[in-house]
Amino acid sequence: MSAIILDGSMVHYEALGRGRPIVFLHGWVGSWRYWINAMQVASTSFRAYALDLYGFGDTTRDPLRYSLDQQADLLNQFLEEMGIGKVAIVGHDLGALVGFTFLKRFHASVDRVMAINCPLDYEAVNTRMRTAPATELAEWLTSKSPDAMSALADASKVDPQAVTASLAGLQADNWLAGIRNLGVPCLFVYGSNDAALTLPSQEKVDSLPMHMHQINLEGAGHFPMLDNPALFNRLLTDFLALDSGASPREMQLKEEWKRRVR
Repeated sequence: MSAIILDGSMVHYEALGRGRPIVFLHGWVGSWRYWINAMQVASTSFRAYALDLYGFGDTTRDPLRYSLDQQADLLNQFLEEMGIGKVAIVGHDLGALVGFTFLKRFHASVDRVMAINCPLDYEAVNTRMRTAPATELAEWLTSKSPDAMSALADASKVDPQAVTASLAGLQADNWLAGIRNLGVPCLFVYGSNDAALTLPSQEKVDSLPMHMHQINLEGAGHFPMLDNPALFNRLLTDFLALDSGASPREMQLKEEWKRRVR
């Protein structure tokens, strides 16, 4: 286990590989652990990092640090302390919201963002996601296979106050308006069978600027990296292979993703 002290608090992280930096940010259920497979794939060309946010996994539990801004500060302090420059961010639900909060404040430090099952607004989040314990959600949102439950084993460590605080931030802020004109390439990925979120309407998808794009993965749920790791990792690899500044819409040129755009 690797850890770093940031502003007096312990932050747990793991790292693999060499190359350009990429940071994986987990969601409301679990910890860095469910990124292991994706990190291994990315590490063939990138230096892959995965963090436990405040209140999750083995990072400090402190209710004063649970807002989206404070979690974005964690990421900023981590990058500065580790001497990491411009970075690609891959975030899942809460992790995507933290990534976009970071993007809004430090956009010059972000090369691209891949946001998996990110709610565009508070109403998109299923009521059960807002109220149920993370351990219950882990069983609800996965196949309950031994591999999936092992990947989400840290659900028992989630501080419910961290979930509540971040949802309050989502409810209070129209985050998409704050980042849509920054020009940073963003790929939104949704599992078509996600029970936790209402997927964006076609109207919202059509209104995305040219440097943003959405792909729906057929048959995947809230954890596409666990539901279909081979498919998810192909998408991740293709997105990371785009030239810096290139729109993810160029990925439509590949038949693999044409069939999965809705």
